[in-house]
Amino acid sequence: MSILFFANWLALLISFFVVGCIVGAVFSKPFRKKIAELVGIGGRKDGELARVSCNPILAPGEHPWSAEAVLNPAAVVLAGRTHLVYRAVGMDGVSRLGYASSKNGFVFDERLPYPIYVATDLSHQPKYGRQYSPHMYPSGGSWGGCEDPRMVALEGRVYVTFNMFENWALRVGVVSMSEADFLAKRFDCWVGPFILSHGSRHKNWVLFPEKIRGQFAVLHSVIGDDANQVRVAYTDDLATLAQQSFVSPDPQLMPDEAIAWHVHVRSAGPPPVRTDKGWLVFYHAHAPGEWNRYKLGAMLLDLDDPTKILYRSAHPVLVPDEWYENRGKPGIVYACGAVVRDGMLYLYYGGGDKVVCVAFASLAPFLKALMRGKETKLVSKPLKTK
Repeated sequence: MSILFFANWLALLISFFVVGCIVGAVFSKPFRKKIAELVGIGGRKDGELARVSCNPILAPGEHPWSAEAVLNPAAVVLAGRTHLVYRAVGMDGVSRLGYASSKNGFVFDERLPYPIYVATDLSHQPKYGRQYSPHMYPSGGSWGGCEDPRMVALEGRVYVTFNMFENWALRVGVVSMSEADFLAKRFDCWVGPFILSHGSRHKNWVLFPEKIRGQFAVLHSVIGDDANQVRVAYTDDLATLAQQSFVSPDPQLMPDEAIAWHVHVRSAGPPPVRTDKGWLVFYHAHAPGEWNRYKLGAMLLDLDDPTKILYRSAHPVLVPDEWYENRGKPGIVYACGAVVRDGMLYLYYGGGDKVVCVAFASLAPFLKALMRGKETKLVSKPLKTK
């Protein structure tokens, strides 16, 4: 009996030891790192930004209004889901806004079969029997409608800014609705559009996701008076912003200037993202000798005075090197949405003016790398789906 009792206790101690070793290995740093690499979240501690292996996450739809392309998605997190409002190009060459949502931010299990916003004034379309051709019209293969939405949730309302044509001049418009209507998908409740811009050619103006000093803040140019500034306009009423007088240069007409990794800046990407280090802003620019390739840079703006650039990435954070970023219009990555969920940054962008994609990173290491002036590398890895 004593021998059997001792044997049982020895077996029990050995079992505890084995279990302890397994648990210790599972929670050890090398093991966690290996598992992280297998599920696609490896490298985040170094500030890496990673494409998901399931890119593109949205492709052209089966309905005529979205059959040519889906691209350039706006993003917001509400009620535990990530909501995208994306640009869809139809067989008629007109851009409309579509909707999709996801529980985890990368698998979009809900996608509406109809557009959620359609520009009502299509008088800008070519007449005299001309027919639409995606090869003839460079604006994402579209010749009108509403393009490239950006979205914020602010004080109980959802605001969507977008580019639109008015008498063949590019203007910035905005529509809004309550969060309750948005979540209930009552997309006949849009208020607007109101025109924000006041010049002959303005596009890609973005709203800050909160008021600054009690006013709406609009980032209308990432080109300031010097390399350490951007341009922000403030207003009590978005409907009257176009009546204000302020300088907003046309990026197409600005001279080249060597800053960081680029020589020509195009426009802001998604609306600014608030972080404890500053407002995180992504922007599109061209590197020397690569005028046909849109690359994405990043900067941090001062929280109290967002015209001040505190840090700028020393290298592009997103480069159009994947096949799906070169099949439609080659060399295009165009980001319009960025959200933070559980400490993770999700960046939503259009690839090749044809599909919708996402890249992700752990926010804190990403900001740390940005502030140190280090390159935030972009890699392609699978992402855990559960």
